[in-house]
Amino acid sequence: MLRQMVAQRETPTVCAFIRITDDADRILRQNGCQKLAQAGNIYIAAIPANRLGALSQERNVSRIEARRGTHALMDSMAIHLNALPVYAGTSLPQAYTGKDVVMGIMDIGFDLTHPNFYDAQASNYRIKRLWDQISPDTIGSSLFVGRDYSGERELLDLGCSYDGKQQTHGTHTLGIAAGSGYNSPYRGMAWESDICLVNNATTEDIALIDTADYDKYTFATDALGFKYIFDYAQSVGKPCVVSFSEGSEQDFYGYDVLYYAMLDSLLGPGRILVASAGNNGNVVNFIHKERGRERAGTFVQTSIDRMSLTAKADAPFMLRTTIYNTEPVIIEIPTDEVLAREDSCYTDSVLIDDRMYYITLTAYPSCYIPTETCYDIELRALANLGSHKPLSVEFLGRDADIEVYRNSGNLVTNPLVPELCDATVGRTIHSPSSAPRVICVGATGYRIGITNYLGEYREFNQGNDGRRSSYSSIGPTFDGRIKPDVMAPGSNIISSYSSYYLENNPQAGDIRSDVEHFEFRGRTYSWNSNAGTSMATPAVGGAIALWLQAKPTLTPEEAMNVIAHTSSHYDESLSYPNNEYGYGQIDVYRGLLYILGIDGIEGLSQHQPKAVSILPIGQGQLQLRFEGNEGLSTPSFSIRIFNTSGQLVSTQSLTGGQEEYTIDLSSLPRGVYAVQVNTGQPTTTGSTLVRL
Repeated sequence: MLRQMVAQRETPTVCAFIRITDDADRILRQNGCQKLAQAGNIYIAAIPANRLGALSQERNVSRIEARRGTHALMDSMAIHLNALPVYAGTSLPQAYTGKDVVMGIMDIGFDLTHPNFYDAQASNYRIKRLWDQISPDTIGSSLFVGRDYSGERELLDLGCSYDGKQQTHGTHTLGIAAGSGYNSPYRGMAWESDICLVNNATTEDIALIDTADYDKYTFATDALGFKYIFDYAQSVGKPCVVSFSEGSEQDFYGYDVLYYAMLDSLLGPGRILVASAGNNGNVVNFIHKERGRERAGTFVQTSIDRMSLTAKADAPFMLRTTIYNTEPVIIEIPTDEVLAREDSCYTDSVLIDDRMYYITLTAYPSCYIPTETCYDIELRALANLGSHKPLSVEFLGRDADIEVYRNSGNLVTNPLVPELCDATVGRTIHSPSSAPRVICVGATGYRIGITNYLGEYREFNQGNDGRRSSYSSIGPTFDGRIKPDVMAPGSNIISSYSSYYLENNPQAGDIRSDVEHFEFRGRTYSWNSNAGTSMATPAVGGAIALWLQAKPTLTPEEAMNVIAHTSSHYDESLSYPNNEYGYGQIDVYRGLLYILGIDGIEGLSQHQPKAVSILPIGQGQLQLRFEGNEGLSTPSFSIRIFNTSGQLVSTQSLTGGQEEYTIDLSSLPRGVYAVQVNTGQPTTTGSTLVRL
């Protein structure tokens, strides 16, 4: 009743992409639409739901996209972390810290008061703006949904995003990208960057959104969020990278066509977007029946009353569904019959033991290759489809090349027909990380467990050697491109967690993955271990912020070129890029050397030393500190200093036997230098960048 009353009071509004080839202002005005953004002939508009039909009939309107933003967060089971090898060089952030770069995060559940978002001394506050898209406090707001907040006092008075008492994901991802670390070893990648946030709508926030407003939250609303962050960066004259640890499944309808075009318009020099690949890498979800092969198939199963698949084929085929009763019951549907229907929709059914089974096929052209036809397949019955009686699907036709994608339910095997075992993993990259110009990030594993704040050891073993975490989604994309693009540590990562979430959910399961609780200005905060491509993505975002500090005009294509030439490879026997690792794991330091043009200097290592830290300590002084007994066991060593033009500007020979050395470089002009340490030992030989 309440929803009906709301509908009578105000016509629901849909946030949508719309392509208008001519006379756009008139078309939008006459249909009561509010123009929110524009890129060429593509618009983001608030459209009255009752005008969608009329708009679709306009001669100059060629496409409308209004897919609801049902994307889920990319979380895996929470567990552990520590400093990871690819980020181990503590001296690297002394050279490039993200200063004068805007680090953007679009996510949910932000604690705006966490000391991780001040500088290292907790004196200078670094969050500049927040657009809370789900805030109901819209009076006086000029934004399409929610409202924004700016300035230290306004943000701290707000305390947390509207969902901050129920969610904390954004607090964690922001800490990985840009946290100062505040009295902890858990410093983020770009810890002196400026921060701009958007709190968007996801399925986790659905209870906080008025049902009358659901259609205001679509991919188009997300695009407005990205634009908000990039526009802020432009207004202050700084480069920007945005990290987005959310995503939705790809499709063949083309719901992403205008979305990707709009993203293209937002990206460019000093404007880069990274997004998570997804956490479905170990989900069995794909079947390929090659041309020349007679059939391929699988058993299906779900705990609810329906499941769905999508099949894509370049020629007609037969769908065979078998329900294993006392005698198997077979339903065969030729796709020619589906296409012969006026609405390209065909439903068949059968009654077995007072239980109806329905099979529906709906045909439409692929948005990528129009000569290929796609078929959405829905299987329905009472609860426990495929469990009450085993059920299999087969795809037959020697002349057809058929790809089958799971949308819901499970693809399983059954000893009743063991040869129906064609389902495998693959093609699980989420959107928008599947977009050509968006940098898609997968996850690797290094640590396998943590000891939490209660003294309990918790294991989440995704490898300890840098291999791909099994949950990390793999490519190719639905149109055949290689994804992911790059990897970063994503399993067992420790970062900030929301004090508001802790306060309101003290018994929540993920609190058992807190590694520490501490007090700050009268509130209790935590460091929490979490896992997923959600955690890998802000690590790459923060790394690119460091690169943008070195080259503020860096483009998405140039960033990909750096990644292609400098990433490390877990398995050198593989060909790179590939659909599991992309170009490999990001190497921040080698990437900086490459951007600065000093990666080819003779005598300069492209790797940082592991057992010696190299830190500027002011007034042109450089401190070398050896870990353990490495310095004591080194009889002598040398250091060489190069400027960013590749010139050798200083060489010094030192006698070993000490843990710490101070090097006087005050005669050198202020700037960035590469310091090469040569001890003859692999753990203490290498180079790093410092700012004197």
